[in-house]
Amino acid sequence: MLYETSPLAVGIFAAFVAGVLWLSFRLGRKGQSAQGYYAAHGQVHWFVNGVAFAGDYLSAASFLGICGMIAFSGYDGFLYSIGFLAGWVVALFVIAEPIKSLGRFTFADALDARFNSRGIKLAVAISTLVVSIFYLIPQMVGAGSLVTPLLGLPHAVGVILVGVAVTMIVVTAGMVSTTWVQFIKGSLLVLFCGVLTVLILQRGLVVNAGRPGPVDLTPQVHTVCRDGTVLVDGQPQTRDHDLRPVGTISRLPERFADREATGPLGPLAYLAALEDSTIITWNKTTRVDDQGTHVTFTPQERPAADLLRPGGYFKGLASGTLAGRLDFASLMLALFCGTASLPHILIRYYTVKDAAAARRSTVVGIAAIGFFYVLTLYLGLGAMTSGGLDPTDTNMAAPLLAKSFSEILFAVISAIAFTTVLGTVSGLIMAGSGAVAHDLVENVCGIQMTDHEKVRVGKIAAVGLGIVAMALGILFKGFNVGFLVGWAFNIAASANLPALVMLLFWPRTTKQGITAAVTVGMLASLGWILLSADTFEKVYGVPGALAPMPFSQPGLVTIPLGFVVLVVVSLLTPAPTRR
Repeated sequence: MLYETSPLAVGIFAAFVAGVLWLSFRLGRKGQSAQGYYAAHGQVHWFVNGVAFAGDYLSAASFLGICGMIAFSGYDGFLYSIGFLAGWVVALFVIAEPIKSLGRFTFADALDARFNSRGIKLAVAISTLVVSIFYLIPQMVGAGSLVTPLLGLPHAVGVILVGVAVTMIVVTAGMVSTTWVQFIKGSLLVLFCGVLTVLILQRGLVVNAGRPGPVDLTPQVHTVCRDGTVLVDGQPQTRDHDLRPVGTISRLPERFADREATGPLGPLAYLAALEDSTIITWNKTTRVDDQGTHVTFTPQERPAADLLRPGGYFKGLASGTLAGRLDFASLMLALFCGTASLPHILIRYYTVKDAAAARRSTVVGIAAIGFFYVLTLYLGLGAMTSGGLDPTDTNMAAPLLAKSFSEILFAVISAIAFTTVLGTVSGLIMAGSGAVAHDLVENVCGIQMTDHEKVRVGKIAAVGLGIVAMALGILFKGFNVGFLVGWAFNIAASANLPALVMLLFWPRTTKQGITAAVTVGMLASLGWILLSADTFEKVYGVPGALAPMPFSQPGLVTIPLGFVVLVVVSLLTPAPTRR
């Protein structure tokens, strides 16, 4: 069986979560002022902040989503890792030092530092909320995916569990506890993924994942009935009747022809041996009738080399269609530009004391994040050949890989993945609560508040965002979290990057130009996503051919559109007066 609740696993998981909550309450007294609640008094050490960057950025999409994409689609999943990492180049060389000197609490502070414009504050606050909500969806989906196998609880219960835990973290101490939660989970995530990679290389490649007998290649049918009942091959699903685990080696390279396993391999030797092996993967077909939705998984043998070249997930790269290539280019552009535009990443620069510390934090963050993303390649490929993949849930590839080694490692990796969700979601809710309390209530509505009232409104906003996150996490069950986070990057890059870059490097930028660029970029990218083929198929249940947009990722169009709108509007409005 893939999933079987273990008291030991539950105990380890509970200890991790309890430790995180204890730390939050312990630090609660340090976040009572507005400066402490929203920016940790600007006194976080640059090294701690750099690792916290990694903890904030390495979300469920990075750990669960990318590993799942590589395990199920091969090389294309690793392209997400490359895109996520490349975006930090923009953050280091363009954003890090200037953003520190421009703001106090929120991203809106930075863009409005020279203008004192309600229009900018309103547009940026709404953009922050939209990006945060879209980024919250994959984190909550990942939380539900983790809790279901580990604790034997329904997906919705897992989502609610993480929502309540995160809300408590944010409400108790704000950015102080959020920073330390992110520091701890970032450190643990990189450390244990390194351990898992070493174990993968020590095990090498194993025929049929070490199980005796021939590989079962009969199709498996997973049916979700209209009344919610789940059937496996026509029978009610039980713990004893899950779908068979998939993903294994059926034939090793010629030089290992007389062996069932390669034995330990080095990093490069592992990739070379895998390329010459034959892997059992599967075709997935879906049929809908009066009973419900039937998904048939048909195992098939194929050369591993096919999975180590582009085109496994991004079909347009293999087919050569213009729309497919534009879709891929658009996604990569959004990942490259989106990192420096994510509100929950940008507010981390306000937790250090000066611009030099901000730069050092970014360097530390890049080092930790880059090392982790190299590991994702081995984690995904290790899961692909572990014989323990759940064909119905791509997000469980990394935890199930850990389970193929030991139950304890499964519990530890699942707990770290859960704290990964806690850390990222707490950062997102902090960004959203700051946008509501500081930008909307105080600056846009003009309601003057005491220091205590600013904190109280922020906490109320955090509770509201937590409830929204829980609802969306339940609604989007079953989506790959790496795919979902691409939406957030597209919106962030389209709405925020043009305004931020032009404010820093073009003196003619006006407040009207910034407001227009943020508004148009946000609405254009959001509208494009809602009218794309991916959304038609995966959200609306409508054939993608009916979608009006030529490709699904909007960044290639909407990011340049933001720059054009800002330049045109700025030239049509009076030049800003220098203060």
